[in-house]
Amino acid sequence: MKPYLTIILLVCSNVFMTFAWYGHLKFKEMHWFANAPLLVIILISWGIALFEYCFQVPANRIGYATNGGPFNLWQLKVIQEVLSLLVFTVFTLLVFKTETFRWNHLVGFIFLILAVFFLFRK
Repeated sequence: MKPYLTIILLVCSNVFMTFAWYGHLKFKEMHWFANAPLLVIILISWGIALFEYCFQVPANRIGYATNGGPFNLWQLKVIQEVLSLLVFTVFTLLVFKTETFRWNHLVGFIFLILAVFFLFRK
């Protein structure tokens, strides 16, 4: 159960992280944020990032082997990075219609999957 809960919490964390880091790039298209100063955009992003931490911290505490979880620190980090890129890819393709997914992106993802393979290898 702990591996699945850790991954679910990490996915939720990455959804909020992606919106906090990249969602503001679409604010110019929203009339109420079109002329917002940078400080306001930063504060909004911090507000969104708060929810990222509300999922990230429990995920790491539940998933970390020293706390009784199934993953060592290296494994947790690589899982988080892979999930981050997967969430980012879905977000980018759905929200930013001008971006495309190319073959070199796929090759990069394959290398990340290989990283996961090697880090989980005993």
